[in-house]
Amino acid sequence: MICDPISPKGIALFQQCTKFNVTVLKERLPEDKLLPLVADVEAMVVRSETKITRKVIEAAPKLRVVGRAGVGVDNVDVDAATQRGIVVMNTPSGNTISTAELTFSMLMALARKIPQAHSSMKAGEWNRKAFSGVELYNKTLGILGMGRIGTEVARRAIAFGMRVLAYDPYLTLSRANAMQVELVELDEIYARADFITVHMPMTDETKGMLNTAAFAKMKSGVRVLNCARGGIINETDLYEAIKGGKVAGAALDVYEVEPLPKEFPLRDLPQVIMTPHLGASTDEAQENVGIEVAEAITDYLLNGAVRNAVNLPNLDAKTYALVKPYLALGEKLGRLVAQLAPKRNDRLVVTYGGKATEVPTDPISRSILKGFLESAGGKDVNQVNVRTMASALGLRVEEIKSNEETDFSEWLHVAAYSGEQKISAGGALYGAKKQPRIVRVNGQPVEVVPEGVLFLMTNKDRPGIVGYLGTLMGRHNVNIASMSLSRDIAGGHALTVLNLDSVPSETALEEIRKDPDISNVRVVKL
Repeated sequence: MICDPISPKGIALFQQCTKFNVTVLKERLPEDKLLPLVADVEAMVVRSETKITRKVIEAAPKLRVVGRAGVGVDNVDVDAATQRGIVVMNTPSGNTISTAELTFSMLMALARKIPQAHSSMKAGEWNRKAFSGVELYNKTLGILGMGRIGTEVARRAIAFGMRVLAYDPYLTLSRANAMQVELVELDEIYARADFITVHMPMTDETKGMLNTAAFAKMKSGVRVLNCARGGIINETDLYEAIKGGKVAGAALDVYEVEPLPKEFPLRDLPQVIMTPHLGASTDEAQENVGIEVAEAITDYLLNGAVRNAVNLPNLDAKTYALVKPYLALGEKLGRLVAQLAPKRNDRLVVTYGGKATEVPTDPISRSILKGFLESAGGKDVNQVNVRTMASALGLRVEEIKSNEETDFSEWLHVAAYSGEQKISAGGALYGAKKQPRIVRVNGQPVEVVPEGVLFLMTNKDRPGIVGYLGTLMGRHNVNIASMSLSRDIAGGHALTVLNLDSVPSETALEEIRKDPDISNVRVVKL
C-alpha cells in the first residue's frame, strides 16, 4: 500500500513485480480511515504525511515492512513496529543535494533580499535603495553540523569565495582539513560568522540551541538559516533578536510546529524569508527516494535482505537470535563511552573476547557505533548508516579478536581515543540467560546493570564516603538501586558507580563536587 505520493518510477518498480498486489491511495488518510484498509497489507510506503501509529500496526497483522520515502521516521511508531518484528526502512541519501541547494538558494536570497524585492516589483514599485544587500564573496559562513548536507553546503560556499567555519563535535581535524573548512568551537562561530546555517539533527543537545544567549554572542548583523529541523532555533528568541537589530535576517524552511499556526510573529517581519519545508521538494529528490524505497522493500520481501533499516541490523533470523544479547550490550557500552569520552574522537577500538569471537562481529560493532554516535546523529543514526557516518566524521573504527584469558566466557571492550586520551568500558554476558553487565570502566573492575541512570565518580578511598553519598542522595530524593565500588589500593583511589532511579539535580551534583576527596563526577543515561 502506497499511502503518500511518491515518484511514478518508484510505483512502476513495485508494479513490475508479478508477486505484488499494489494499492495506491488517492489521498492521505487519517488513522480512522486507514485502519479498515490494512488487514491484508504486508508492506506500506509513506512520506511525511501518513502516520503509521501503533493502532495502524495492530490493525495490520500481516505487515512486515514500512518504507519511508525520506529520512525522518517521526510519523512511524518505530517502537511498536520493532515489537512486532516489522522492519522500518528510510532513504537517507535521496534528498542530500536538494536540501543543500535549497540552503544555498536561501543564503543568496537572504544576502540580496530577493524575495522582498520581488514582492515590491509585483506591487508595482521601483525601490532600489530599499533592497541593498551584501556580497557572499569574502564573507564568513558558519556551518553547524558537517554531515552529508553540511558538507555539500560547504563546497558551494567555498566555490563562491566564502570562508567556511565548521562546528561539529564529532568531526576530526584531518577530515575538516580535507574539506577545506576551519574546525572551531561554537562560540568562535558566533563571534566570527556573517552567516550561520544549521545542519544538525534534533537531539536533546541541539533543541533550542540558537537562543537569546547564543544570539548575544553573535556579530551584529548576522544572518541565520535553518533548513534542517524545526526547533533547533528558538523562534521566539529569533523574533526578539531581529526586532532588536542583533540579527539582520533569517531564512527558514522548517519550524517548531508544521503547518504554521495562524498567529506566527516571524511571518510579520520583512527580514525573514520563509518556505514551507521544501528541502526534499525537487523532482530529482522525489524520484531518488521513490526508487530507493521501492528497491529496498522489494529486496526485503523477495530476498529477505535488510538495508537502510532504522530498527534492525542486516541479519537473517537465526543469526539475529544468536547475536541479539551482544547487540543490546554493545549499544549500551557505546552509549556509556560516548558520554564519558571527549566529543571529538579519532579512533574507536572494539575488542571481542571468549565466545564473542565466534559470532558475526559486524552487526555488534554497528550496534556499538549506534550507541556511540547517537548524540552526533540523533534519530538518523541506525545500524545501516553508522559506518558511513563514522567515516564522514573521520572516526577510525578498529575491531580486534582477543584470546586473552579473563574471568568471563564472553565479553566486549570498547575504547575511544582522542589523541592520547583514552576512555573505555567493558561488558560481559552472564549465565544461561545472557544477562548483560558492565564489568570494567577505564580499566577498573565493576559490576553494573547497564540500564537507566548511572552515576560515576572517582574518590579517595576513605571511610564514610558511601554513607555520605547515600545520605546526600536521600536528602535530594534520589533512590539508589545498586552500587559498585572498586579501588586500586587501600587508601588509594576508588571508582564508585551507582544505578539510580532518577537523574540527580544540579544542586545535588554541585554539592558532591565540592567534596575535596571526590572528582570526575558524571551522570550517564543508558
